[in-house]
Amino acid sequence: MFERETVTLTRDCEVTVVPAGHKVMLSQGAVVTITQTLGGTFSVVTDQGFMARVEARDADALGKPAEPESPSAPAAVPADKAELEQQVWDQLRSVYDPEIPVNIVDLGLVYVCRVEPDDGGYRAEVHMTMTAPGCGMGDVLSEDARARILSLPGVTEADVRIVWEPVWDQGRMSDAARLQLGMD
Repeated sequence: MFERETVTLTRDCEVTVVPAGHKVMLSQGAVVTITQTLGGTFSVVTDQGFMARVEARDADALGKPAEPESPSAPAAVPADKAELEQQVWDQLRSVYDPEIPVNIVDLGLVYVCRVEPDDGGYRAEVHMTMTAPGCGMGDVLSEDARARILSLPGVTEADVRIVWEPVWDQGRMSDAARLQLGMD
């Protein structure tokens, strides 16, 4: 498990406030505590007391090397639809809730993942939810998932939608997620 680390920003950095989902600018010299480093992003608590997500492209502002945001995409188009669908699931497993150190698949947030042929490539369709209806991170996490899916060879379109039915509950979490969070 990641140990908390307090760092001073080396430059101005735009962050996303968690769970509200809006962007703010943190100034060079601001002190933040890194609470989570998963999926290439960083969750931090600011010296003003709010949580924020720092994107991989801004790792240097934290004095950290940029890590890959997602698993390396295969170089070649997959042999078939089933193989590509598995690759989409793998990409979704690299998207993390900034407040909970578990990926969106193991949290049970992904309800639908389909891949269909589409004009010489493939179209991926994902329906996902958030742990709470008031969570403002839906657009951030769905765009993160969309970008990771589009990095796959052969995927020409990715439609990632936030849905609210059925309502998410802890029963949707995988056994691994429950174990990781001490809920077994």
